Amino acid sequence: MQAAPETRSPVPSATGLRFDWSLEEIDALFALPFNDLLYRAQSVHRAHFDPSAVQVSTLLSIKTGGCPEDCGYCPQSVHHEASVSAEKLLDVEAVVAAARQAKQAGASRFCMGAAWRNPRGRNFDRVLEMVERVRAEGLQTCVTLGMLDAGQSQRLKSAGLDYYNHNLDTSPEFYGEVISTRTYDDRLDTLRHVREAGIHVCCGGIVGMGEARADRASLLQQLACQSPHPESVPVNLLVRVEGTPLAAQDALDPFEFVRTIAVARVLMPQSHVRLSAGRESMSDELQALCFHAGANSIFYGEKLLTTSNPDVDHDRQLFARLGLKAV
Repeated sequence: MQAAPETRSPVPSATGLRFDWSLEEIDALFALPFNDLLYRAQSVHRAHFDPSAVQVSTLLSIKTGGCPEDCGYCPQSVHHEASVSAEKLLDVEAVVAAARQAKQAGASRFCMGAAWRNPRGRNFDRVLEMVERVRAEGLQTCVTLGMLDAGQSQRLKSAGLDYYNHNLDTSPEFYGEVISTRTYDDRLDTLRHVREAGIHVCCGGIVGMGEARADRASLLQQLACQSPHPESVPVNLLVRVEGTPLAAQDALDPFEFVRTIAVARVLMPQSHVRLSAGRESMSDELQALCFHAGANSIFYGEKLLTTSNPDVDHDRQLFARLGLKAV
């Protein structure tokens, strides 16, 4: 397994960013008094972003169910009782229609997810067409298709793909408690192929799966020691789906979730930190704290792959109450 880069004396890059954060430094950020951490995160956020702007994406499942992976949080896995019925890849025209609707609702990026271990054959060719067609609608494009090799990454780049999502999920130390069918190195290899192809990286993780704070710090170290940092960092709060191995997991302390957002913002100042899965269970007040802590991206729409999400009208009302604007 590839470890995070060896820690040296802190040396900012020419851009002022750092890629050598130590676990000790990250642990110290998590341990700050809550108000001090939020102040630091908000200060970093304001130095790099408009604090009232939130990037909005929409996620569509283009191929649902039947996934051979055994990720303990996922109802799309064939290994779990909650396994959703396997469906065929959506028609290209249906995906384009959904993209147009997302754009009308205010989304600037359209993300397409397929429950595959890795894309193959004609299905991959159809995804390439989807990318081309959605981009022609004036939207940024993102896909998550599982593992990629170098050739597939280059083909996606040629099709015009803007972002590739491939999460690390958790720390290297805790990873084996959640997934056994894909290694951490597999994930890192895909990220390397995507980056070398010139595609922006969307990479984050899931919290609330029973990991310790040390695991959340280790996950963020893995992300923050990538050079460059992932352009998008989705932070998912576990959705406890009945029939999955993690269905009975205790809920994460909401303040610990906000701390994770804030530390991510401090470590990766120029990345979009996205509130992803689990937002439906969050109060408006918790989401407001997350925005104050440096989150500046969300998913619009009533569904994230197979789990529910706040509806667009509710998000618009929340943005209006907080003085936020969708971009």
